[in-house]
Amino acid sequence: MIIPVYNEQNVLRASFDRLAATPAPSAPGGTPCERTFYLIDDGSTDGSDAIIAELAQRDDVRALGGTPNRGKGHALALGFAAAVEDACDALIVQDADLEYDPADQARVLAPIIAGRADAVIGTRFLGQTHRVLYYWHSIANRVITIFSNMLSNLNLTDIECGFKAFSRDVAARITITENRFGVEPEFVAKLAKMRLPEGDATRALRIYEVPVSYAGRTYAEGKKIGWKDGVAALWAIAKHNVLG
Repeated sequence: MIIPVYNEQNVLRASFDRLAATPAPSAPGGTPCERTFYLIDDGSTDGSDAIIAELAQRDDVRALGGTPNRGKGHALALGFAAAVEDACDALIVQDADLEYDPADQARVLAPIIAGRADAVIGTRFLGQTHRVLYYWHSIANRVITIFSNMLSNLNLTDIECGFKAFSRDVAARITITENRFGVEPEFVAKLAKMRLPEGDATRALRIYEVPVSYAGRTYAEGKKIGWKDGVAALWAIAKHNVLG
């Protein structure tokens, strides 16, 4: 599991305890998957780095990062590189806060484990429980998602969802260039274009969308994304879908 962390001292320990207490998804045949948590500190200044160092005493935790703050995309790039180097069969991306329910990791990973999908994108808008918050955020997300769908020719409902899963083949072929929240539309654009070898030819990715529950935070509770990130997301969509 790839978990970027930036100034989450107030919730990080509780979030990780909840995640670690959630049973690992099962492989075909019912055997629990072996699970490693990659905690990537993105230059936290509130003591999150000390909590990560403490958690890294566990055998199933790898601590990464520690550089000056570069953004979520940079943290994810570090996590992807480490997981691919460790030959992980699949990667799950989950934020370090308590907005996403760790119990959904099995749901998100299931299509990949079953061999039906190469990448899975969570969605907060297809039938699962979610906290009711900002109207204009939902409008902005809809605009961003529609614009992405128009250029990528994918039919997604929530490209900004922070809960995603990737097979190792896909993760090894993704080069993350966006440092901040533009990484979400970058993922979608690159998944839409990517092809995997199959016999003597190649094929498009099998991309699935899976409902996940969502307990969004307010700004007072630590939410970090703002209107500037929305504008940057629109630029990232155009850049990665049209300009390559």
